[in-house]
Amino acid sequence: MNGGEGDIDLHSFATRLRRMTAEFNRIAHEFAQAQGLHTTDVQALIMIFDAPSPITPGKLREELNLTSGAVTACLDRLERAGHIRRVRDAHDRRVVHLHYREAAQELAAAFFRPLADGTERALSRFSPAELRTVAAFLDTMNEELGALRSAPR
Repeated sequence: MNGGEGDIDLHSFATRLRRMTAEFNRIAHEFAQAQGLHTTDVQALIMIFDAPSPITPGKLREELNLTSGAVTACLDRLERAGHIRRVRDAHDRRVVHLHYREAAQELAAAFFRPLADGTERALSRFSPAELRTVAAFLDTMNEELGALRSAPR
């Protein structure tokens, strides 16, 4: 990965990833401030939104590495602010599923529209084959990060 002209070494690649992550965090922090939320609340909203099916508070606790009390406080804030609703499972009333309210999704979509527009502009600069490579890299990085999270330290 290093040595030839145009190659990207680990340090320069890591710098690019950190810079992008810092910008995403800045935008998420601005959203949190605009909504009167904590940055952890925004992380929870992202987890709820990205989940393939409704997520439970327990799964959210695992994913965010928070205590039960911290998750409860987070969900209370999100519910009071109108971002989520808690729904008891029809078959097991002890199980609660978290749903991102449609109006809150629309609010977030409007806030993050400039980011989505910028992403679309960036995507348009690459061929489908290049985008498949980028997607594969991002998927692999997320797998590696997941393995780091679960590894003993």
